[in-house]
Amino acid sequence: MSTPEIRLLSFDFDCLDPAELARFYGEALDLPALYRSDDFILLGREGAPGLGFIRQADFRPPTWPDPALGKQAHLELGVDDLDAAQERMLALGATLPSFQPRPDVWRVLLDPAGHPFCLSTHGI
Repeated sequence: MSTPEIRLLSFDFDCLDPAELARFYGEALDLPALYRSDDFILLGREGAPGLGFIRQADFRPPTWPDPALGKQAHLELGVDDLDAAQERMLALGATLPSFQPRPDVWRVLLDPAGHPFCLSTHGI
Protein backbone atom coordinates (compact mmCIF):
# COMPACT_ATOMS: atom_id res chain seq x y z
CA MET A 1 0.00 0.00 0.00
CA SER A 2 1.42 3.38 -0.97
CA THR A 3 1.43 6.39 1.31
CA PRO A 4 -1.37 8.78 0.40
CA GLU A 5 -0.58 12.40 -0.37
CA ILE A 6 -1.95 14.63 2.36
CA ARG A 7 -1.73 18.40 2.12
CA LEU A 8 -3.13 21.34 3.99
CA LEU A 9 -6.03 22.93 2.11
CA SER A 10 -6.99 25.66 4.55
CA PHE A 11 -6.99 26.82 8.12
CA ASP A 12 -10.58 27.72 9.00
CA PHE A 13 -11.95 30.11 11.62
CA ASP A 14 -15.39 29.91 13.19
CA CYS A 15 -17.00 33.35 13.44
CA LEU A 16 -20.32 35.22 13.39
CA ASP A 17 -19.54 37.24 10.25
CA PRO A 18 -17.41 35.51 7.59
CA ALA A 19 -17.45 38.57 5.32
CA GLU A 20 -15.98 40.85 8.00
CA LEU A 21 -13.26 38.41 9.03
CA ALA A 22 -12.39 37.64 5.38
CA ARG A 23 -12.16 41.38 4.65
CA PHE A 24 -9.79 41.83 7.62
CA TYR A 25 -7.40 38.99 6.71
CA GLY A 26 -7.75 39.56 2.96
CA GLU A 27 -6.57 43.16 3.30
CA ALA A 28 -3.92 42.34 5.91
CA LEU A 29 -2.36 39.50 3.88
CA ASP A 30 -3.32 40.64 0.36
CA LEU A 31 -5.29 37.45 -0.29
CA PRO A 32 -8.19 37.30 -2.75
CA ALA A 33 -11.40 35.35 -2.18
CA LEU A 34 -11.30 31.99 -3.99
CA TYR A 35 -14.81 30.98 -2.90
CA ARG A 36 -17.67 32.91 -1.33
CA SER A 37 -21.10 31.99 0.03
CA ASP A 38 -23.23 33.45 2.82
CA ASP A 39 -21.76 31.02 5.35
CA PHE A 40 -18.20 30.39 4.14
CA ILE A 41 -15.42 32.39 2.49
CA LEU A 42 -12.06 30.98 1.42
CA LEU A 43 -9.10 33.30 0.86
CA GLY A 44 -5.88 32.28 -0.80
CA ARG A 45 -3.96 31.71 -4.00
CA GLU A 46 -4.47 28.77 -6.34
CA GLY A 47 -2.35 25.79 -5.31
CA ALA A 48 -1.51 27.12 -1.84
CA PRO A 49 -3.21 26.62 1.52
CA GLY A 50 -5.88 29.20 2.29
CA LEU A 51 -7.77 30.77 5.15
CA GLY A 52 -11.44 29.95 5.55
CA PHE A 53 -14.13 31.69 7.58
CA ILE A 54 -17.21 29.72 8.63
CA ARG A 55 -20.39 31.24 10.05
CA GLN A 56 -21.34 29.74 13.41
CA ALA A 57 -24.53 31.17 14.92
CA ASP A 58 -23.43 30.19 18.44
CA PHE A 59 -19.83 31.44 18.09
CA ARG A 60 -18.31 32.74 21.31
CA PRO A 61 -15.00 34.57 20.91
CA PRO A 62 -11.97 33.48 22.90
CA THR A 63 -11.37 35.31 26.17
CA TRP A 64 -7.56 35.28 25.94
CA PRO A 65 -5.62 35.76 28.17
CA ASP A 66 -8.45 34.72 30.54
CA PRO A 67 -8.58 30.90 30.30
CA ALA A 68 -12.41 30.81 30.64
CA LEU A 69 -12.70 30.31 26.88
CA GLY A 70 -9.19 29.64 25.56
CA LYS A 71 -7.65 30.99 22.39
CA GLN A 72 -8.53 27.77 20.49
CA ALA A 73 -5.91 28.46 17.78
CA HIS A 74 -3.99 31.43 16.47
CA LEU A 75 -1.90 32.58 13.52
CA GLU A 76 1.71 33.69 13.72
CA LEU A 77 2.34 36.39 11.12
CA GLY A 78 5.93 37.27 10.25
CA VAL A 79 6.69 40.97 9.93
CA ASP A 80 9.80 43.06 9.38
CA ASP A 81 8.64 45.99 11.57
CA LEU A 82 6.56 45.26 14.68
CA ASP A 83 5.38 48.82 15.25
CA ALA A 84 4.36 49.45 11.63
CA ALA A 85 2.64 46.05 11.34
CA GLN A 86 0.76 46.64 14.59
CA GLU A 87 -0.48 50.03 13.37
CA ARG A 88 -1.61 48.49 10.06
CA MET A 89 -3.54 45.69 11.77
CA LEU A 90 -5.17 48.12 14.21
CA ALA A 91 -6.25 50.33 11.28
CA LEU A 92 -7.84 47.27 9.65
CA GLY A 93 -9.90 46.52 12.77
CA ALA A 94 -7.71 44.50 15.13
CA THR A 95 -7.61 45.34 18.82
CA LEU A 96 -4.63 45.34 21.16
CA PRO A 97 -5.15 43.51 24.46
CA SER A 98 -3.47 45.04 27.49
CA PHE A 99 -1.53 41.84 28.29
CA GLN A 100 1.55 41.50 26.07
CA PRO A 101 3.87 38.63 27.12
CA ARG A 102 6.93 39.76 25.11
CA PRO A 103 6.19 43.00 23.22
CA ASP A 104 9.86 43.39 22.25
CA VAL A 105 9.72 40.08 20.32
CA TRP A 106 6.09 39.68 19.29
CA ARG A 107 2.74 41.42 19.65
CA VAL A 108 -0.54 39.72 20.36
CA LEU A 109 -3.60 41.29 18.75
CA LEU A 110 -7.22 40.20 18.40
CA ASP A 111 -8.93 39.99 15.02
CA PRO A 112 -12.46 41.46 14.61
CA ALA A 113 -14.01 38.15 15.79
CA GLY A 114 -11.77 38.05 18.89
CA HIS A 115 -9.27 35.39 17.74
CA PRO A 116 -5.75 36.16 19.03
CA PHE A 117 -2.96 36.33 16.45
CA CYS A 118 0.70 37.25 16.77
CA LEU A 119 3.00 39.55 14.85
CA SER A 120 6.59 38.40 15.08
CA THR A 121 9.95 39.27 13.58
CA HIS A 122 11.06 35.62 13.99
CA GLY A 123 11.52 33.86 10.69
CA ILE A 124 11.80 37.07 8.63
